[in-house]
Amino acid sequence: MVERIVGAVSAEPKLSRRKLSQQVCEWLDWRDPLGRLREMNARKALLELERRGVVVLPAARSVQNFKGGTEKAQPLPAIEVAKVECRFEELGAVEIVAVGGQNRQESRTWRRLMEEHHYLGAGKLRGAQLRYLIRSPVQGLLGGLSFSAGTRRLACRDQWIGWSEPAIRANLQRVVCNSRFLIGPGVKVPNLASHVLSQILQRISADWQERYGYEPVLVETFVDGERFGGVCYRAANWERVGQTAGRAEGFQNGKVSTGKKEVYVYALRPDARQVLCREPEDRLKLRGKSAGKGDWVEQELAGARIFDGRLRRRMYRVTRNFAAQAQALVPQAGNGSEAEVRGTYRFFQNRRVTMEGLLKGHVEATVERARDHAVVLSVQDTTFLNYTAHSPEGAGPIGTKKDSSVGLVLHGTVAFSLAGTPLGVLDAQCWARDPEQAGKREKRKQLPIEEKESVKWLRSYRAVAEAQRLCPNTMFVSVGDRESDIYELFDEAARSPNGPKLLVRAERTRHRKTLDGAGSENHEYLWERMKKEPVAGHRKVHIPKKPARPERKAKIEVRYASVLLRPPNDSKLQPVQVWAVYALEVDHGPEVTEPLEWMLLTTVPVSSFDDADQRLRWYTLRWGIELFHRIIKSGCRVEDRLLDDTESLMKCLAVDLIVAWRIHLLMKASRETPDVPCTGFFEEDEWKVLHAVVRNEPPPETTPSLQTVVRMMAKLGGFLGRKRGSEPGMITLWRGLIRLNAMVAGARAALRHIAYQSGGPP
Repeated sequence: MVERIVGAVSAEPKLSRRKLSQQVCEWLDWRDPLGRLREMNARKALLELERRGVVVLPAARSVQNFKGGTEKAQPLPAIEVAKVECRFEELGAVEIVAVGGQNRQESRTWRRLMEEHHYLGAGKLRGAQLRYLIRSPVQGLLGGLSFSAGTRRLACRDQWIGWSEPAIRANLQRVVCNSRFLIGPGVKVPNLASHVLSQILQRISADWQERYGYEPVLVETFVDGERFGGVCYRAANWERVGQTAGRAEGFQNGKVSTGKKEVYVYALRPDARQVLCREPEDRLKLRGKSAGKGDWVEQELAGARIFDGRLRRRMYRVTRNFAAQAQALVPQAGNGSEAEVRGTYRFFQNRRVTMEGLLKGHVEATVERARDHAVVLSVQDTTFLNYTAHSPEGAGPIGTKKDSSVGLVLHGTVAFSLAGTPLGVLDAQCWARDPEQAGKREKRKQLPIEEKESVKWLRSYRAVAEAQRLCPNTMFVSVGDRESDIYELFDEAARSPNGPKLLVRAERTRHRKTLDGAGSENHEYLWERMKKEPVAGHRKVHIPKKPARPERKAKIEVRYASVLLRPPNDSKLQPVQVWAVYALEVDHGPEVTEPLEWMLLTTVPVSSFDDADQRLRWYTLRWGIELFHRIIKSGCRVEDRLLDDTESLMKCLAVDLIVAWRIHLLMKASRETPDVPCTGFFEEDEWKVLHAVVRNEPPPETTPSLQTVVRMMAKLGGFLGRKRGSEPGMITLWRGLIRLNAMVAGARAALRHIAYQSGGPP
């Protein structure tokens, strides 16, 4: 779109800004609910693009209208406001007349009325607006009032509504502000003001919908408590919800408040709060490979649902600091700046920042990378974050009753290529368990899946389905361990033929049964059934090292078959057709106390030994998420974050997830694509400083390979590379990255000092 705008201005230099705004609206089909072009919205967007230096707009033209030009100097016509003192019953009929945009005489009357008699004057009504005059057929002009766009941020009102940031952005237009209300100073009629308010509230929804095409559901207003008591609003059943945060010394943006004001609201329909709290469906979008400019942080987070410009800049700084100061806590990541540390803490405490909003841009970048692959494995797994040593507000139990551990549960879904390269996070669910529900496992069997913790597997599958929707040429396979062996997951996959596939390791203790025929009695246990299948072949599987298990190569025999899974006895779900791959370790030594035995269930067809062997290799890539969780805990030290509440911890975790993926990718890329230039991960001054320190010689003229730079960086962290073909691991990379960023910061500071001393530019 930017290229199109630049092309239009270049092709027609005398193009007016109004015409350009209309063209942009037509290109984007940008219209209001009544079908009219959103010309002013496009004008604001174009001005913002010009402010950022993205486009150069045609010169603005001055246009004379009834508010400016020669008429601007003309005095407003005199108006006569009624002077009457009587009871309300004696006043007679009261008319509320809408001031039309084309009726200049009424507009001038309303403006003159406010300028002369309202203590704030006519002012500038912001956004959508309606104005009214209050008249009596007998007495004449009694007063006026107006409504305009609702206030963007109002703490007491927002707390009363209880809406989230996405709901605010979607529904704020349905809040209107009674910005002016005036009964003429000569009008002394009790109950007139509350009567006018009652009458206008009965018609404002219809008038607003007729003018703008949508229905407001809440009206707000501000009452200066030092001047007025707000009696008429209370008499008209308005509700006081709090005060504004007026400051006598002014705000950071330079504006000075006129003092605290009382805030009143009126719901135009009984379900106003429910309507305003409805969040729009925020579906993933294709962003294009060229999305985002700047460094990798800005490119990765270009689609983050953080819309305030200041918060976005803070988000970029926090992510850069976390990535540069690996294993550093928040105060250390602030680079010695108290302001930076305070800003980071405020960022995580800001209610407009959410974990989902921070991750959304990274998820869309992950989907964009996944489009380049024929098959993507979306591995999901659960880990626990222990905060017992410094328990934040809202933490829940994560261990047994004996150890009394508290913390958070993290269920992550990471996309991997078939080479094991982490493409990014597709979903991250984080929550604190309810202490009241601890130890009630027996009751959970009676609950629907939506009320169980097991619903995490379905939510992850649905998140992957969103990615699948955007990648029709890529097959996503949701991979899970034995905990994911729940029948509802297979049922969901069976009802979504165009959705992701499944690859799940079956849980033997569940004694899963299969159906061999149409009758419900014709069944047998899955394990017994698969042992009857002939051995299709043998293969070797690498078993990684664990604390109680040495690394080894296991020889396994492989069987496969198509099976019809029987639903649980108390379930109304239908049988599901899947393929089973049964792998059993054979010819192992006596030191192997627990031979490998896998029963994999998949919705990807298996018709040969090669297919079965491929599904086994896919499942072995599930260990990549265990390494990813290790990076989060040991590398990012998420369990050492000292934040006061779990909401802040979750937002901090979102940044750590992105940083952990970046380090994981660096480690894998240096092994799988060692010969690519290092510029995809390192800036020029970074690899040059690294080369100067490690090699103690001037940097080469050609850019070194990624593997070369990664090995040099790992040496700073203690990597020796003695074994033939060995590559640096996670710990040495973290340590090396810490030292490298410190060296680069020192080098940049030294160059600035030298430039300052020499009088040259910094």
